[in-house]
Amino acid sequence: QVQLVESGGGLVQPGGSLRLSCAASRSISALEIMAWYRQAPGKQRELVASITNGANTNYADSVKGRFTISKDNAKNMVYLQMNSLRPEDTADYLCYGYYRGTTYAGQGTQVIVSS
Repeated sequence: QVQLVESGGGLVQPGGSLRLSCAASRSISALEIMAWYRQAPGKQRELVASITNGANTNYADSVKGRFTISKDNAKNMVYLQMNSLRPEDTADYLCYGYYRGTTYAGQGTQVIVSS
C-alpha cells in the first residue's frame, strides 16, 4: 500500500509558476510509473505528465515546454514544476503511482490560474 499526498497548489496569476509536490508513504523507486493528472470542473481527468522508474518522461501536448516532472527516490517525492501558467491550467492536480497492476492516487491539490 502506498499513500500519496499532494501539496503546493494555490492561486497564481497567468504567466506565473508553481511547484507541486507529491509525498509517498514508502519507497517510490519500485513504482513503475509516477504521474500527475488533472481534472478541471466539468471536464474529464487527463494525464499531464508521467515518469518511469527509469526516469523516462512523457507530457501532454498542452504542457510540453512549460511543465517538468521529476522525482527524488531518496526522499520518496515526485514534483511537477509548472511555468508560464495559463487560465486553462486551472484544475485539481492529482498524483498517481502504478505498481504491478495496482493504481495509487492522492486526494489532489487545487491550482487556480487567474488574474
